[in-house]
Amino acid sequence: MSYTIGQVSQIMNISEYTLRYYEKERLLPFVHRNKSGARSFEDNDLHFLEVIICLKKTGMPLDDIRQFIQWANDGDTSLKQRYDLFVNQRKRIDQQIQQLELYRKCIDYKCEYYKEALAAGTETIHKTVNKDIPFLSIIHSEEG
Repeated sequence: MSYTIGQVSQIMNISEYTLRYYEKERLLPFVHRNKSGARSFEDNDLHFLEVIICLKKTGMPLDDIRQFIQWANDGDTSLKQRYDLFVNQRKRIDQQIQQLELYRKCIDYKCEYYKEALAAGTETIHKTVNKDIPFLSIIHSEEG
C-alpha cells in the first residue's frame, strides 16, 4: 500500500515538516516520488521510519542514523556494524535509565519531604531531622 506524506505524518505522529527535513538530511533515501513528484511511502518504509524515529528519540546523532541507513542499504556486508551500533545505543540508553532512576530517587525524596512538611504545616520539622541522603553525593559528582 502507498501512503502520502500527510498520511505518514498522521500514522507516525510526526510532522510533514520533520519528514521533509529527514529526507533533506538523507535519512529517507528509500522514499520514492510518484509521476507528479509527490512523495510515496510504502509499508516497509514505515517500518524503517519507525526505527529512525526510535534512534532519534534515544538521542542518536543524525550522522550515526545516516550511517546506519547507508549500512542497511549495503545489505548483509554491514550486519556486524549495524549490530554494534544498536548494542552501543542500548548501552547509552541503559546509562540514561540509571541516571533517571537516581534523579527519580531525588524527586521521591522531595515529594516525601513536602508531604511531611504539609502534614506538619511547616518546613521547620526537617531542620531538626538529619536524614541521610546518599544519592545526593552521586548526583553532585555527576555534575562536577
